[in-house]
Amino acid sequence: MEKIHIGEIISRKLKEKYLTKKWLAKQIHKDESSLCKMLKNSSIDTELLLRISFALDYDFASHLSEYFNENKNSR
Repeated sequence: MEKIHIGEIISRKLKEKYLTKKWLAKQIHKDESSLCKMLKNSSIDTELLLRISFALDYDFASHLSEYFNENKNSR
């Protein structure tokens, strides 16, 4: 069962959209260094994830739902 690394997923989405970490940090009212540290983590605060989802117009929570549905019977 492979774990979700939400920081990596957010980083990939930024690259797909040709957006910078500096841009995202400004959108979510964080400094760039804080954002970079956050993206190294495999987990993130749900309120912050929601703000990032709105900024990037992408439902990051869908990855959690998918993971849950794929693994709910393997625990």
